[in-house]
This record gives sequence, C-alpha cells and structure tokens, in this order.
Amino acid sequence: MNKTYKHVEDTRITISELMLPSHANFSGKIHGGYILNLMDQIAFACASKYSSTYCVTASVDTVDFLNPIEVGELVTMKASINYVGKTSMVVGIRVESQHIQSGNVKHCNSSYFTMVAKDDNGKNVPVPGLILNNELEIRRFLKAIKRTEMKKIRQNEFDRDDFIPENYLKDLKKYNVKIELNG
Repeated sequence: MNKTYKHVEDTRITISELMLPSHANFSGKIHGGYILNLMDQIAFACASKYSSTYCVTASVDTVDFLNPIEVGELVTMKASINYVGKTSMVVGIRVESQHIQSGNVKHCNSSYFTMVAKDDNGKNVPVPGLILNNELEIRRFLKAIKRTEMKKIRQNEFDRDDFIPENYLKDLKKYNVKIELNG
C-alpha cells in the first residue's frame, strides 16, 4: 500500500461568523465557551477534510484568550494541520475579530486541537503524511512535537504513584499558597 501525503495548504479552512447578543456573557463580551465550540467545529472540519474520515477531539492545548470579542464583531477562524502522527493530527487555529465599521482586526486566540481519525466502527485509522513546504510549516510541526514531549515529561513527573509532594515544597515558596499537610 502506497503512503499518501498532503500539502499543508490543502488543509486550510476559514470560517467567519458575526457575533450576536445571544453569544454574550454577563459582562457583554462574547462567551469563551461559545468561541471554544466554534473552534472545535473548525478543528473537526479541518481534520476530517484532511483525513477523509470522521474525527474526534482527543485534547486541546494552549487556550489563551488574548483579547475580548465584542457583540457585532466579525470573528474569523483559520485552521490548518500543523502535525500528523499515525492516526492523530494537530490542528492549529487562529481566532481574529474585526470591528465592522473601523476594520480594526484583533488577534483573540490561538490554540491547538489534537484530533484522531476514526472508521465507521470507532477504531483509529491511519492518516496521510504531511508535506512541509516552508520554514513556518516546519516550525509548526516541530512545536507540536515539543508540546507533546513536554506534556509527557509533566505526566511522568507528577502522575507517578511514587510522587512525593514534600520534594517540591521549596518550589512552592514563591507562590500564593499555604501548605497544610495532614499527618
């Protein structure tokens, strides 16, 4: 069986939506949960387009809300595949909002969704390889590898059965925390 490859350019998807008062939270800004829902939708669309299969969200990394989104602004989300494994893909998403009258554009969020390709029976299936054509695409692929490696290091350090909190108490001294260990 020949391995197929696809260009990053062929994975790009853009969606835009006008933000309505029904999307706002109690402070009058667009609710972060609504934006996350839209991001999950574009991640699904991007990963499914790339893999030609149904995809599920496995994890979401780095959701930093940089600027608020106002009612009446046009939100545009741009997504592309940044990394592929055997059955998984990392979809990079950039969220921008535009004030309709002034044309002012704000970067509101960038995030990374790991999506897994599935067959009709819910089993993981292989995805095509990714063709990298420029420095930015190479950088994004490598950053995805580093995020995965750092996550594994954190899990190995803190999720072990033999974890000893006392070994880390000195690291907590500069933080706004009071330690009261029982027994």
